[in-house]
Amino acid sequence: QVQLVESGGGLVQAGGSLRLSCAASGSTSSINFTGWYRQAPGKQRELVATIYSGGSTDYVDSAKGRFTISRDNAKNTVYLQMNSLKPEDTAVYYCKVVTLYYDYYWGQGTQVTVSS
Repeated sequence: QVQLVESGGGLVQAGGSLRLSCAASGSTSSINFTGWYRQAPGKQRELVATIYSGGSTDYVDSAKGRFTISRDNAKNTVYLQMNSLKPEDTAVYYCKVVTLYYDYYWGQGTQVTVSS
């Protein structure tokens, strides 16, 4: 199993930045890829960014050029650097890992609020 703990959320003004962290523990060697998702009130959870075991990354169009997903293997931590934040980025952000065995695990979420 893999346990995930997110941190780094908070309240920021539009145009500001935040860096989210997703620290993994447990069977971290089985992690195949990690994704950051977000869910705004009344909306479906959406995938924002993914980082694969080989280091390649993907982003939703609304995050391209503003968000950067990265990984520190020594710390078993994945980061989401969010710049030029907009009020529409307000959501609870979750990380999810998918293992080589197709199991998946979610973190508890961290609130990001962007004021206009």
